[in-house]
Amino acid sequence: RYQIHTGLQHSIIRPTQPNCLPLDNVTLPQKLKEVGYSTHMVGKWHLGFYRRECMPTQRGFDTFFGSLLGSGDYYTHFKCDSPGICGYDLYENDNAAWDHDNGIYSTQMYTQKVQQILASHNPRKPLFLYIAYQAVHSPLQAPGKYFEHYRSINNINRRRYAAMLACLDEAINNVTLALRKYGYYENSIIIYSSDNGGQPMAGGSNWPLRGSKGTYWEGGIRAVGFVHSPLLKNKGSVCKELVHITDWFPTLITLAEGQIDEDIQLDGYDIWETISEGRRSPRVDILHNIDPIYTKAKNGSWAAGYGIWNTAIQSAIRVNHWKLLTGNPGYSDWVPPQAFSNAGPNRWHNERVSWSAGKTVWLFNITADPYERVDLSARYPDVVKQLLRRLSQFNKTAVPVRYPPKDPRSNPKLNGGVWGPWFKEDEKKKKSDKSKSANKQKKNKNKKKAN
Repeated sequence: RYQIHTGLQHSIIRPTQPNCLPLDNVTLPQKLKEVGYSTHMVGKWHLGFYRRECMPTQRGFDTFFGSLLGSGDYYTHFKCDSPGICGYDLYENDNAAWDHDNGIYSTQMYTQKVQQILASHNPRKPLFLYIAYQAVHSPLQAPGKYFEHYRSINNINRRRYAAMLACLDEAINNVTLALRKYGYYENSIIIYSSDNGGQPMAGGSNWPLRGSKGTYWEGGIRAVGFVHSPLLKNKGSVCKELVHITDWFPTLITLAEGQIDEDIQLDGYDIWETISEGRRSPRVDILHNIDPIYTKAKNGSWAAGYGIWNTAIQSAIRVNHWKLLTGNPGYSDWVPPQAFSNAGPNRWHNERVSWSAGKTVWLFNITADPYERVDLSARYPDVVKQLLRRLSQFNKTAVPVRYPPKDPRSNPKLNGGVWGPWFKEDEKKKKSDKSKSANKQKKNKNKKKAN
């Protein structure tokens, strides 16, 4: 489902927020379990954990080994959300995995766990294994030996990033070797999928795309992915069709011969034939997002949106070749790799963008201009209106944003020094609810008698 249909369309779930993927959202592992799959998760969860029901083992995974938060130290698995609000974040199933706290770099530790799972499972029985490596994400850390190849990179952040990626490449190789060694490979599908563009301030690069992680420019949302499998019909081909992260849910359930309930409104499509045989994608549009809470564009207005859409709101949509952005677009530069010297964010030769005053709508032909250099909004007002109408239609189906304030009970100090579920419904509240419902029943009985 798109973010607007889960309530998670603004920012990320913070460690101290009483928030998680809504419990009525059925997950991919839940659907795969229905058709006999063993389901295992290794790595980063980041879908909320404030109550037990939000934990991975309650959302469809038989086992979980990894971290609950969005980031943390790669060796100590420790994370501070703010000064004094710090805790340990490594879990085995529902408990803190203190016995694994032996300073192993997380990319390597997660790979070892994956190898153990593959060694102990019967390869003739179906297996779904979700590996969400922490790399590459700040803090930029890597074991020393991976730096050797990258001495020529003088920007220290870029060098660390390259070292982290080299270690990740090795990990993917080791997972693939384990699939071969234990007899899974011939009947397996390996999907490598990323979640967002790079952060140029922290070693990443989206060049020659525009913008960075956290923006709706192509540099923030166009991510690299690949599918590798002996079961692919067209091997070694490049798919240039529209594919979105929501498509994995129906694609994998259909491949596993599972059932997709007709009453759940999905935003994803089954794209297996698109990937495997090079067919056209069933998808004609992608709602990148509508974030009603993000800082409003000062000059945005209904008038600028032709009375169809308030262009103060941050949003982006793709329909066929066209892409429309509205609102406050976020960091918009084109940043060549290496453009950040070690002295910090004093930019070298990246192109600064000087906004024409008051601009809140952009239109690009992404097929012809993937770098978003030529804004066509003035030239094609009819296309702008058409895309604004589509945005408005999507917005009618949006659910309210879930972005609660922080809860002081989340402090790991109150939880044995560990980040973990903290929310317990007040016993008092439960008791009062019970007595309320008892009173209600009494009243109903008396009503019936009177009738």
